[in-house]
Amino acid sequence: MSEESEANTVDSLVHLPFATIDIIDECGITDVPQINLERSKEKEWNNKDKIKKRKKKQKDDQPNYFLSVPITNKEITKEIKILQNAIIQQDQRLAKAMNSDGSFHVTLLVMQLLNEDEINIGIDALLELKPFVEEILQGKTLTLPFEGVDTFGNHVGFVKLAEGDHINTLLEIADAAKRTFQEKGILAGESRPFKPHLTFMKLSKAPWLRRKGVKKIDPKFYEKFISHRFGEEMVRRIDLCSMLKKKQSNGYYHCESSIVIGDKNGGEPDDAELVRLSKRLVENAVLKAVQQYLEETQNKNKPGDGSSVKTEEADRNGTDSDNNRK
Repeated sequence: MSEESEANTVDSLVHLPFATIDIIDECGITDVPQINLERSKEKEWNNKDKIKKRKKKQKDDQPNYFLSVPITNKEITKEIKILQNAIIQQDQRLAKAMNSDGSFHVTLLVMQLLNEDEINIGIDALLELKPFVEEILQGKTLTLPFEGVDTFGNHVGFVKLAEGDHINTLLEIADAAKRTFQEKGILAGESRPFKPHLTFMKLSKAPWLRRKGVKKIDPKFYEKFISHRFGEEMVRRIDLCSMLKKKQSNGYYHCESSIVIGDKNGGEPDDAELVRLSKRLVENAVLKAVQQYLEETQNKNKPGDGSSVKTEEADRNGTDSDNNRK
């Protein structure tokens, strides 16, 4: 290529849109205008900030306690174990997604209790709920018949409640619970409609299943149980349970407090529950005593408090001497 033609080529390139961009090396890496780079970074940070705020809000609103109707009928437990085993036989990997038999329950209400004070408020709300439940039941026993199987989005498997008046009664109790807890200032309830159910498996219990290709519960796994009768549960108790605290030795959730519903025969708390309630009372008493001691210690250490302490001691001594003279 002659020097003249090369010069003409360069001159023609000057008039093209990219001619003013500096070429850093032969690979074609170019400088990005600084203003665009700054805007891009700013947009990226804004997006990250929005994601963080959304995650924080979801975490802040995340429930960690719930009201539970425990499943105590061994017939129901046995039938659910048969269902679980039938599913596991078709896919062994789903064994890790199964709920333990000691944890079977029906959730009435979910809520958020962040500290001991809020837990105590929750316990008070549960105790206040009892007369409302008794009024709804009108002395009758609430029996929940379980029949059939379904899923939430093919991710959560549950045993269904059979149709009947008992569903309306349970909905009334759930509404009364939500109202009672919210009036106490507790963040309780969900935006979606309440649908009572008995969960027996959740894919979220084993997140690694998704990596193994298990993204949904195949309906054919439980097709033989679509109309299966699992048994009936008589509602005797409502528990305030923690989702996060260590479960009991029988597999049931950590329970802060309970109320007995209807006829007390067979519904009285057992020895283990009485021990647990007594232990909690002692723990609360010790906690309050420690808090009181810390507050008194902090007050004594404040500037200028020494004289007032001495004055109080002098007043006490004077009062004691007066009492002795009397």
